[in-house]
Amino acid sequence: MSVRASRARDDVALARIALGAIALHVADDAFFEPNPGTSAVDHVTPGLTSLVLVLAAAALFDRVRPGIRATIALLGGFFGLLVATEAVHASTSVGASGDDFTGLAAIPAGLLLLALGGRTLWISRRRGGRARWRYGRRLLLSAGAFVGALLVLFPVAVAYVVTHTARTQVPRADLGAPYRNVAFKTSDGLVLKGWYIASRNGAAVVSIPGRGSSQKRAKLLARHGYGVLVYDRRGEGESEGDPNAFGWHGERDVDAAVAYLRTRPDVDAHRIGGIGLSVGGEMLIAAAAHSNGLRAIVTEGASGRSVRDDLANPDRAWGEIIGTTIASAATAAFTGQMPPTDLRRLVPSISAATFFIYGARGQPAEGPANKAFYAAARGPKHLWQVPGAGHIGGTEARPLEYEQRVVAFFDRELLGH
Repeated sequence: MSVRASRARDDVALARIALGAIALHVADDAFFEPNPGTSAVDHVTPGLTSLVLVLAAAALFDRVRPGIRATIALLGGFFGLLVATEAVHASTSVGASGDDFTGLAAIPAGLLLLALGGRTLWISRRRGGRARWRYGRRLLLSAGAFVGALLVLFPVAVAYVVTHTARTQVPRADLGAPYRNVAFKTSDGLVLKGWYIASRNGAAVVSIPGRGSSQKRAKLLARHGYGVLVYDRRGEGESEGDPNAFGWHGERDVDAAVAYLRTRPDVDAHRIGGIGLSVGGEMLIAAAAHSNGLRAIVTEGASGRSVRDDLANPDRAWGEIIGTTIASAATAAFTGQMPPTDLRRLVPSISAATFFIYGARGQPAEGPANKAFYAAARGPKHLWQVPGAGHIGGTEARPLEYEQRVVAFFDRELLGH
Protein backbone atom coordinates (compact mmCIF):
# COMPACT_ATOMS: atom_id res chain seq x y z
CA MET A 1 0.00 0.00 0.00
CA SER A 2 1.36 3.44 -0.93
CA VAL A 3 2.06 6.11 1.65
CA ARG A 4 -0.70 8.25 0.14
CA ALA A 5 -3.27 5.45 0.35
CA SER A 6 -2.25 4.62 3.92
CA ARG A 7 -2.61 8.27 4.91
CA ALA A 8 -6.05 8.45 3.28
CA ARG A 9 -7.15 5.36 5.19
CA ASP A 10 -5.92 6.88 8.46
CA ASP A 11 -7.78 10.11 7.69
CA VAL A 12 -10.99 8.19 7.13
CA ALA A 13 -10.56 6.34 10.43
CA LEU A 14 -9.85 9.57 12.32
CA ALA A 15 -12.81 11.34 10.71
CA ARG A 16 -15.15 8.53 11.65
CA ILE A 17 -13.92 8.55 15.24
CA ALA A 18 -14.47 12.32 15.43
CA LEU A 19 -17.92 12.10 13.84
CA GLY A 20 -18.76 9.27 16.22
CA ALA A 21 -17.86 11.49 19.19
CA ILE A 22 -20.15 14.21 17.85
CA ALA A 23 -22.96 11.69 17.26
CA LEU A 24 -22.55 10.46 20.84
CA HIS A 25 -23.13 13.96 22.17
CA VAL A 26 -26.15 14.50 19.91
CA ALA A 27 -27.71 11.29 21.24
CA ASP A 28 -26.73 12.15 24.82
CA ASP A 29 -28.23 15.65 24.58
CA ALA A 30 -31.45 14.61 22.86
CA PHE A 31 -32.24 11.22 24.39
CA PHE A 32 -30.12 10.28 27.41
CA GLU A 33 -29.75 13.59 29.28
CA PRO A 34 -32.65 15.83 28.15
CA ASN A 35 -33.39 19.08 29.95
CA PRO A 36 -35.47 18.86 33.16
CA GLY A 37 -39.17 18.51 32.41
CA THR A 38 -38.56 17.02 28.96
CA SER A 39 -38.02 13.50 27.69
CA ALA A 40 -36.50 11.71 24.72
CA VAL A 41 -39.93 11.76 23.05
CA ASP A 42 -39.79 15.56 22.90
CA HIS A 43 -36.59 15.43 20.85
CA VAL A 44 -37.27 12.59 18.42
CA THR A 45 -37.42 14.67 15.23
CA PRO A 46 -34.45 17.03 15.80
CA GLY A 47 -32.37 14.36 17.53
CA LEU A 48 -32.84 11.70 14.85
CA THR A 49 -32.33 14.23 12.05
CA SER A 50 -28.97 15.33 13.44
CA LEU A 51 -27.91 11.75 14.16
CA VAL A 52 -28.76 10.56 10.64
CA LEU A 53 -26.81 13.42 9.07
CA VAL A 54 -23.70 12.82 11.21
CA LEU A 55 -23.76 9.05 10.75
CA ALA A 56 -24.38 9.39 7.00
CA ALA A 57 -21.34 11.68 6.78
CA ALA A 58 -19.25 9.03 8.53
CA ALA A 59 -20.53 6.26 6.27
CA LEU A 60 -19.92 8.18 3.04
CA PHE A 61 -16.59 9.68 4.00
CA ASP A 62 -14.42 7.24 2.04
CA ARG A 63 -16.80 6.98 -0.94
CA VAL A 64 -16.66 10.52 -2.25
CA ARG A 65 -14.09 12.65 -4.02
CA PRO A 66 -11.46 14.53 -1.98
CA GLY A 67 -13.19 17.88 -2.45
CA ILE A 68 -16.49 16.58 -1.11
CA ARG A 69 -14.66 14.67 1.64
CA ALA A 70 -12.96 17.90 2.70
CA THR A 71 -16.31 19.70 2.71
CA ILE A 72 -17.86 16.98 4.89
CA ALA A 73 -14.94 17.24 7.31
CA LEU A 74 -15.13 21.05 7.50
CA LEU A 75 -18.89 21.07 8.01
CA GLY A 76 -18.58 18.26 10.55
CA GLY A 77 -15.93 20.26 12.40
CA PHE A 78 -18.16 23.32 12.43
CA PHE A 79 -21.08 21.27 13.76
CA GLY A 80 -18.88 19.63 16.39
CA LEU A 81 -17.76 22.97 17.77
CA LEU A 82 -21.31 24.29 17.55
CA VAL A 83 -22.87 21.49 19.60
CA ALA A 84 -20.16 22.02 22.21
CA THR A 85 -21.29 25.60 22.93
CA GLU A 86 -23.96 24.43 25.36
CA ALA A 87 -21.41 22.44 27.34
CA VAL A 88 -18.93 25.32 27.40
CA HIS A 89 -21.65 27.72 28.54
CA ALA A 90 -22.82 25.44 31.34
CA SER A 91 -19.29 24.53 32.42
CA THR A 92 -18.19 28.15 32.77
CA SER A 93 -21.34 29.29 34.58
CA VAL A 94 -22.46 26.47 36.91
CA GLY A 95 -20.05 23.60 36.24
CA ALA A 96 -20.17 20.61 33.89
CA SER A 97 -22.74 17.88 34.45
CA GLY A 98 -24.78 15.33 32.50
CA ASP A 99 -24.32 15.65 28.74
CA ASP A 100 -21.79 18.47 29.17
CA PHE A 101 -18.97 15.92 29.28
CA THR A 102 -19.78 14.49 25.85
CA GLY A 103 -20.27 18.07 24.69
CA LEU A 104 -16.77 19.00 25.79
CA ALA A 105 -15.46 15.91 23.99
CA ALA A 106 -16.98 17.29 20.78
CA ILE A 107 -14.47 20.17 20.86
CA PRO A 108 -11.33 18.12 20.00
CA ALA A 109 -13.47 16.10 17.57
CA GLY A 110 -14.51 19.27 15.78
CA LEU A 111 -10.97 20.64 15.68
CA LEU A 112 -9.69 17.33 14.29
CA LEU A 113 -12.28 17.40 11.50
CA LEU A 114 -11.37 20.98 10.60
CA ALA A 115 -7.70 19.98 10.42
CA LEU A 116 -8.50 16.94 8.26
CA GLY A 117 -10.67 19.04 5.97
CA GLY A 118 -7.97 21.66 5.54
CA ARG A 119 -5.28 19.07 4.86
CA THR A 120 -7.47 17.24 2.35
CA LEU A 121 -8.03 20.47 0.44
CA TRP A 122 -4.30 21.19 0.43
CA ILE A 123 -3.25 17.71 -0.71
CA SER A 124 -5.94 17.48 -3.41
CA ARG A 125 -5.39 20.96 -4.82
CA ARG A 126 -4.81 21.23 -8.55
CA ARG A 127 -1.22 21.77 -9.58
CA GLY A 128 -1.54 21.87 -13.35
CA GLY A 129 -2.44 24.74 -15.65
CA ARG A 130 -1.45 28.38 -15.56
CA ALA A 131 -0.46 29.73 -12.17
CA ARG A 132 -2.60 32.84 -12.67
CA TRP A 133 -5.73 30.77 -13.32
CA ARG A 134 -4.89 28.28 -10.55
CA TYR A 135 -4.46 30.92 -7.85
CA GLY A 136 -7.37 32.96 -9.17
CA ARG A 137 -9.59 29.91 -8.92
CA ARG A 138 -8.48 29.25 -5.34
CA LEU A 139 -9.13 32.88 -4.44
CA LEU A 140 -12.65 32.71 -5.88
CA LEU A 141 -13.37 29.46 -4.05
CA SER A 142 -12.09 30.91 -0.78
CA ALA A 143 -14.18 34.05 -1.23
CA GLY A 144 -17.23 31.93 -2.03
CA ALA A 145 -16.67 29.79 1.04
CA PHE A 146 -16.37 32.90 3.21
CA VAL A 147 -19.58 34.41 1.85
CA GLY A 148 -21.35 31.07 2.23
CA ALA A 149 -20.23 30.85 5.84
CA LEU A 150 -21.62 34.30 6.56
CA LEU A 151 -24.92 33.67 4.77
CA VAL A 152 -25.54 30.11 5.94
CA LEU A 153 -23.34 28.98 8.82
CA PHE A 154 -23.71 32.13 10.93
CA PRO A 155 -27.55 32.00 11.01
CA VAL A 156 -27.35 28.25 11.72
CA ALA A 157 -24.98 28.92 14.62
CA VAL A 158 -27.31 31.61 16.00
CA ALA A 159 -30.28 29.22 15.78
CA TYR A 160 -28.42 26.51 17.68
CA VAL A 161 -27.21 28.84 20.41
CA VAL A 162 -30.64 30.38 21.07
CA THR A 163 -32.26 26.94 21.28
CA HIS A 164 -29.63 25.25 23.41
CA THR A 165 -28.01 27.82 25.68
CA ALA A 166 -29.74 30.10 28.17
CA ARG A 167 -29.04 31.84 31.44
CA THR A 168 -28.40 29.08 33.97
CA GLN A 169 -28.26 31.14 37.16
CA VAL A 170 -30.94 33.19 38.87
CA PRO A 171 -29.87 36.86 39.14
CA ARG A 172 -29.86 38.77 42.39
CA ALA A 173 -33.28 40.22 43.18
CA ASP A 174 -33.50 44.02 43.09
CA LEU A 175 -37.24 44.59 43.12
CA GLY A 176 -37.55 47.33 45.73
CA ALA A 177 -40.36 45.47 47.51
CA PRO A 178 -40.92 42.23 49.45
CA TYR A 179 -41.41 39.20 47.22
CA ARG A 180 -41.97 35.48 47.46
CA ASN A 181 -40.61 32.56 45.47
CA VAL A 182 -43.35 30.98 43.35
CA ALA A 183 -43.78 28.06 40.97
CA PHE A 184 -46.52 27.27 38.48
CA LYS A 185 -47.11 24.74 35.71
CA THR A 186 -47.64 25.25 31.97
CA SER A 187 -50.25 23.49 29.85
CA ASP A 188 -47.57 21.12 28.54
CA GLY A 189 -46.46 20.14 32.05
CA LEU A 190 -43.37 22.27 32.67
CA VAL A 191 -42.71 23.87 36.06
CA LEU A 192 -41.69 27.52 35.83
CA LYS A 193 -40.22 29.40 38.78
CA GLY A 194 -40.07 33.07 39.62
CA TRP A 195 -40.79 35.87 42.09
CA TYR A 196 -44.07 37.54 42.97
CA ILE A 197 -44.63 40.95 44.59
CA ALA A 198 -48.07 41.10 46.23
CA SER A 199 -50.61 43.58 44.87
CA ARG A 200 -51.74 46.57 46.91
CA ASN A 201 -54.36 47.82 44.46
CA GLY A 202 -56.03 44.61 43.27
CA ALA A 203 -54.23 44.54 39.91
CA ALA A 204 -51.16 42.58 38.81
CA VAL A 205 -48.79 42.61 35.84
CA VAL A 206 -46.64 39.88 34.30
CA SER A 207 -43.19 41.32 33.49
CA ILE A 208 -41.23 39.32 30.93
CA PRO A 209 -39.09 37.79 29.39
CA GLY A 210 -37.06 36.80 32.45
CA ARG A 211 -35.91 37.51 36.00
CA GLY A 212 -32.92 39.46 34.72
CA SER A 213 -34.17 41.98 32.16
CA SER A 214 -37.63 42.43 33.69
CA GLN A 215 -36.68 43.64 37.16
CA LYS A 216 -36.49 47.36 36.38
CA ARG A 217 -40.08 47.46 35.05
CA ALA A 218 -41.25 45.26 37.93
CA LYS A 219 -39.71 47.66 40.42
CA LEU A 220 -41.37 50.60 38.68
CA LEU A 221 -44.84 49.05 38.83
CA ALA A 222 -44.46 47.81 42.40
CA ARG A 223 -43.88 51.41 43.52
CA HIS A 224 -47.39 52.18 42.33
CA GLY A 225 -49.08 49.31 44.16
CA TYR A 226 -49.23 46.75 41.36
CA GLY A 227 -48.59 43.09 41.98
CA VAL A 228 -45.81 41.91 39.69
CA LEU A 229 -44.81 38.42 38.57
CA VAL A 230 -41.38 37.85 37.03
CA TYR A 231 -40.25 34.35 36.15
CA ASP A 232 -37.66 32.30 34.29
CA ARG A 233 -39.09 31.30 30.94
CA ARG A 234 -38.80 27.66 29.90
CA GLY A 235 -35.27 26.32 29.68
CA GLU A 236 -33.84 29.28 31.62
CA GLY A 237 -32.70 29.68 35.22
CA GLU A 238 -34.67 27.36 37.49
CA SER A 239 -37.48 26.65 35.03
CA GLU A 240 -37.90 23.36 33.20
CA GLY A 241 -37.96 22.81 29.46
CA ASP A 242 -35.90 23.57 26.37
CA PRO A 243 -34.90 27.19 25.76
CA ASN A 244 -35.83 29.23 22.70
CA ALA A 245 -34.63 32.81 22.88
CA PHE A 246 -36.70 33.67 19.78
CA GLY A 247 -39.79 33.08 21.93
CA TRP A 248 -41.46 30.59 19.60
CA HIS A 249 -44.75 29.49 21.20
CA GLY A 250 -43.77 31.27 24.41
CA GLU A 251 -47.42 32.25 24.92
CA ARG A 252 -47.79 28.95 26.79
CA ASP A 253 -45.59 30.38 29.53
CA VAL A 254 -47.55 33.64 29.58
CA ASP A 255 -50.84 31.74 29.82
CA ALA A 256 -49.48 29.81 32.81
CA ALA A 257 -48.34 33.04 34.48
CA VAL A 258 -51.78 34.62 34.00
CA ALA A 259 -53.44 31.47 35.35
CA TYR A 260 -51.26 31.70 38.44
CA LEU A 261 -52.19 35.36 39.02
CA ARG A 262 -55.87 34.49 38.73
CA THR A 263 -55.47 32.22 41.78
CA ARG A 264 -53.98 34.99 43.93
CA PRO A 265 -56.35 36.32 46.65
CA ASP A 266 -54.83 39.81 46.30
CA VAL A 267 -55.58 40.01 42.56
CA ASP A 268 -58.82 40.71 40.74
CA ALA A 269 -58.91 38.20 37.87
CA HIS A 270 -60.16 40.94 35.54
CA ARG A 271 -57.26 43.27 36.35
CA ILE A 272 -54.26 41.43 34.96
CA GLY A 273 -51.83 42.99 32.50
CA GLY A 274 -48.44 42.36 31.00
CA ILE A 275 -45.30 44.29 30.10
CA GLY A 276 -42.76 42.70 27.76
CA LEU A 277 -39.38 43.74 26.42
CA SER A 278 -38.30 42.70 22.92
CA VAL A 279 -39.10 38.97 22.68
CA GLY A 280 -41.20 39.40 25.83
CA GLY A 281 -43.39 41.87 23.98
CA GLU A 282 -43.73 39.43 21.11
CA MET A 283 -44.79 36.69 23.51
CA LEU A 284 -47.41 39.02 25.01
CA ILE A 285 -48.84 39.83 21.58
CA ALA A 286 -49.20 36.12 20.82
CA ALA A 287 -50.74 35.40 24.24
CA ALA A 288 -53.22 38.29 24.06
CA ALA A 289 -54.24 37.29 20.52
CA HIS A 290 -55.60 33.89 21.56
CA SER A 291 -56.71 34.52 25.15
CA ASN A 292 -58.73 37.13 27.04
CA GLY A 293 -56.79 36.65 30.26
CA LEU A 294 -54.79 39.85 29.76
CA ARG A 295 -56.70 43.12 30.07
CA ALA A 296 -53.84 45.41 28.99
CA ILE A 297 -50.34 44.88 27.60
CA VAL A 298 -47.28 47.06 27.04
CA THR A 299 -44.84 45.82 24.39
CA GLU A 300 -41.47 47.52 24.03
CA GLY A 301 -39.11 46.80 21.16
CA ALA A 302 -41.20 43.99 19.65
CA SER A 303 -40.70 43.33 15.93
CA GLY A 304 -40.70 39.67 14.92
CA ARG A 305 -39.79 36.09 15.76
CA SER A 306 -39.10 34.43 12.41
CA VAL A 307 -38.93 34.92 8.66
CA ARG A 308 -42.72 35.06 8.60
CA ASP A 309 -42.52 38.40 10.39
CA ASP A 310 -39.85 39.68 8.01
CA LEU A 311 -42.09 38.87 5.06
CA ALA A 312 -45.11 40.47 6.73
CA ASN A 313 -43.43 43.62 8.02
CA PRO A 314 -42.60 46.54 5.71
CA ASP A 315 -39.16 47.83 4.75
CA ARG A 316 -37.19 44.62 5.23
CA ALA A 317 -34.08 44.19 3.07
CA TRP A 318 -33.73 40.99 1.08
CA GLY A 319 -30.33 40.33 2.65
CA GLU A 320 -31.93 40.30 6.10
CA ILE A 321 -34.76 38.09 4.88
CA ILE A 322 -32.30 35.52 3.51
CA GLY A 323 -30.47 35.34 6.83
CA THR A 324 -33.70 35.11 8.80
CA THR A 325 -34.99 32.40 6.47
CA ILE A 326 -31.95 30.24 7.18
CA ALA A 327 -32.11 30.96 10.91
CA SER A 328 -35.82 30.09 11.01
CA ALA A 329 -35.27 26.86 9.08
CA ALA A 330 -32.41 25.89 11.39
CA THR A 331 -34.46 26.73 14.47
CA ALA A 332 -37.27 24.53 13.19
CA ALA A 333 -34.78 21.70 12.61
CA PHE A 334 -33.21 22.05 16.07
CA THR A 335 -36.55 22.25 17.91
CA GLY A 336 -38.93 20.18 15.81
CA GLN A 337 -41.34 23.16 15.77
CA MET A 338 -42.65 25.19 12.86
CA PRO A 339 -42.21 28.99 12.97
CA PRO A 340 -45.14 30.72 14.69
CA THR A 341 -47.69 32.93 12.93
CA ASP A 342 -46.40 36.40 12.14
CA LEU A 343 -47.29 39.00 14.77
CA ARG A 344 -48.91 41.41 12.33
CA ARG A 345 -51.54 38.78 11.57
CA LEU A 346 -52.14 38.17 15.29
CA VAL A 347 -52.53 41.80 16.37
CA PRO A 348 -56.11 42.27 15.02
CA SER A 349 -57.28 39.43 17.30
CA ILE A 350 -56.19 41.24 20.47
CA SER A 351 -59.06 42.56 22.55
CA ALA A 352 -56.82 43.89 25.33
CA ALA A 353 -55.71 47.51 25.37
CA THR A 354 -52.25 47.62 23.80
CA PHE A 355 -49.43 50.13 24.21
CA PHE A 356 -46.74 49.76 21.53
CA ILE A 357 -43.38 51.34 22.47
CA TYR A 358 -40.18 51.46 20.46
CA GLY A 359 -36.92 53.41 20.57
CA ALA A 360 -36.11 56.07 18.01
CA ARG A 361 -32.62 54.53 17.78
CA GLY A 362 -33.72 50.93 18.23
CA GLN A 363 -33.27 48.00 15.88
CA PRO A 364 -34.09 48.73 12.21
CA ALA A 365 -37.26 46.63 12.23
CA GLU A 366 -38.77 48.19 15.35
CA GLY A 367 -40.20 51.38 13.89
CA PRO A 368 -41.86 49.91 10.79
CA ALA A 369 -43.09 46.86 12.71
CA ASN A 370 -44.68 48.81 15.56
CA LYS A 371 -46.33 51.27 13.21
CA ALA A 372 -47.77 48.28 11.32
CA PHE A 373 -48.92 46.66 14.59
CA TYR A 374 -50.61 49.89 15.66
CA ALA A 375 -52.38 50.24 12.32
CA ALA A 376 -53.62 46.64 12.48
CA ALA A 377 -54.79 46.73 16.12
CA ARG A 378 -58.56 46.93 16.58
CA GLY A 379 -58.84 47.34 20.34
CA PRO A 380 -57.80 50.33 22.47
CA LYS A 381 -54.29 51.21 21.31
CA HIS A 382 -51.42 53.62 21.87
CA LEU A 383 -48.07 54.14 20.15
CA TRP A 384 -44.96 55.90 21.45
CA GLN A 385 -41.61 56.36 19.80
CA VAL A 386 -39.21 57.12 22.66
CA PRO A 387 -36.87 59.94 21.58
CA GLY A 388 -33.19 59.06 21.85
CA ALA A 389 -33.86 55.51 23.07
CA GLY A 390 -32.12 52.41 21.79
CA HIS A 391 -33.59 48.92 21.79
CA ILE A 392 -35.70 48.50 25.00
CA GLY A 393 -34.02 51.64 26.32
CA GLY A 394 -37.11 53.67 27.21
CA THR A 395 -36.43 53.83 30.95
CA GLU A 396 -32.86 54.97 30.36
CA ALA A 397 -33.66 57.63 27.75
CA ARG A 398 -36.81 59.10 29.33
CA PRO A 399 -37.17 57.61 32.84
CA LEU A 400 -39.78 60.01 34.24
CA GLU A 401 -41.88 60.17 31.09
CA TYR A 402 -41.66 56.40 30.64
CA GLU A 403 -42.91 55.77 34.18
CA GLN A 404 -45.70 58.34 33.82
CA ARG A 405 -46.93 56.94 30.50
CA VAL A 406 -46.78 53.25 31.46
CA VAL A 407 -48.36 53.70 34.90
CA ALA A 408 -51.07 55.96 33.48
CA PHE A 409 -51.85 53.31 30.87
CA PHE A 410 -52.23 50.54 33.45
CA ASP A 411 -54.13 52.83 35.86
CA ARG A 412 -56.64 53.62 33.14
CA GLU A 413 -57.04 50.12 31.72
CA LEU A 414 -56.75 47.99 34.89
CA LEU A 415 -58.01 50.32 37.60
CA GLY A 416 -60.38 52.56 35.63
CA HIS A 417 -58.63 55.75 36.76
